[in-house]
Amino acid sequence: MPSTFRLFVSAALARTYPRVAWLFRSNSWMIQETVLPVLAVAAFAYAYRAMNAPEAYTGFLVLGAAMTTFWLNVLWGMGAQLYWERDSGNLELYVMSPAPMMAILTGMALGGMTTTIVRATAIVIAGVLMFDVPINPSSWWLLVLAFFVTLAALYGLGMLFASVFLLWGREAWHLVNLLQEPVYLLSGTNFPVTVLPRMIALVASAIPLTLGMDAMRQVLFRTPGLFEVWVELSVLGGLAVVFFFCARWGLRYLERRAREEGKLTVRWQ
Repeated sequence: MPSTFRLFVSAALARTYPRVAWLFRSNSWMIQETVLPVLAVAAFAYAYRAMNAPEAYTGFLVLGAAMTTFWLNVLWGMGAQLYWERDSGNLELYVMSPAPMMAILTGMALGGMTTTIVRATAIVIAGVLMFDVPINPSSWWLLVLAFFVTLAALYGLGMLFASVFLLWGREAWHLVNLLQEPVYLLSGTNFPVTVLPRMIALVASAIPLTLGMDAMRQVLFRTPGLFEVWVELSVLGGLAVVFFFCARWGLRYLERRAREEGKLTVRWQ
């Protein structure tokens, strides 16, 4: 048992390292991943100010821009990653290695989470300084809890996407694009999700980003949300567990298929 656990941790940390090391080896990412999102936020921020909207709306924009980076990382850095690994020839090594595939995905999640936290923090700091966003959370501990529970649900969904997208082959590329822009709308990236029709908002609650941002906005800006904060956090915790076990089942199915049929690691199949 200790050796199995040690193997899991070693594989996860080994897969985490390349993504964390990238932070220090690619200096151009700050301009592309920080400055450009802030420019997009500026357009909406000035529009809200021209309409004399509440100051909290600017804070909604900044938080939305920061959390959007996590959704993009879940789609491209998690969901489509195994599909790309297959094309590059690394997936065969993952399947044949003694390390479990869940350890590989855990490392991908930890590495992506680390780099994206740095990126999101830079966006928040730039947005707060530029637009003088009022920050007065009702509880810092509750805000931190909401943030990490949201990340757990998001990256649990990313693990599930990784196995599903790999199974569907080339359709993964279209699915990633399909899940990008509509989620920006349903999650209320640039506006409070409470303005959506009630039925649409309830459907959008199945997306972890929707409930996570709504909970953090309630705590940060003390505005009403879809549900009580603790209700949203409980749902997010449940989604994280469900996504994790579904991802585990999906990976076991894919590993069994790879070993029995020998087709999973063949390009374009």
